Amino acid sequence: MFVGLFGAALVYGDAAITPAISVMSALEGMNIVAPHLERYVLPVAVTILAALFAAQRQGTERIGRLLGPIMLIWFAIIALLGLRGIVQHPDVLWALNATMGLQFLFTGGGVITLLVVGGVFLCVTGAEALYADLGHFGRAPIRLAWFCLVFPALFLNYAGQAAHVLAGAPINGNIFYHLCPASLLLPLVILATVATVIASQAVITGAFSMTRQQFS
Repeated sequence: MFVGLFGAALVYGDAAITPAISVMSALEGMNIVAPHLERYVLPVAVTILAALFAAQRQGTERIGRLLGPIMLIWFAIIALLGLRGIVQHPDVLWALNATMGLQFLFTGGGVITLLVVGGVFLCVTGAEALYADLGHFGRAPIRLAWFCLVFPALFLNYAGQAAHVLAGAPINGNIFYHLCPASLLLPLVILATVATVIASQAVITGAFSMTRQQFS
């Protein structure tokens, strides 16, 4: 019972925090496209999240059918952006060597190591959204989506961001958007916002499903 309650608390915490962080980070691209719109980022994010919570009672089947193809496009694009960054500094692929990560973990030193591990944890936060619909789809489709699409796209993009910085790019602002050509920045901001809304919807659905089970 304790393990079950602990897991439920983590799901509720994630459903409260992840959507806000995800939508806000996507809308930060507005600061790059049009800096004078920065003051609208917070109100727009609040409006999107309020609408998202309100729409949960309508069910998720039709929403999933409509938004699934958008996520395919999203992961394909972030993978391509990552490759664009990796080309600038291919040595970043040494990060695949787990021994180097372990060496840094145990010899990197106190606060720096803690900050890096915290950053890595934030990078993978949200991946658990795949398991929100485990009862709907089963293990096989989720494993297929993770290993064939989500994980490769995430790795390429994060490696591309790291390579972009190692190549001498500035680290101020949102590095993700720095990978994108300026002419395509606005469409990417719109797509990123839509993708984070979809991902947030998945996490919120998990919390709603768990609540319904408890009170049914």
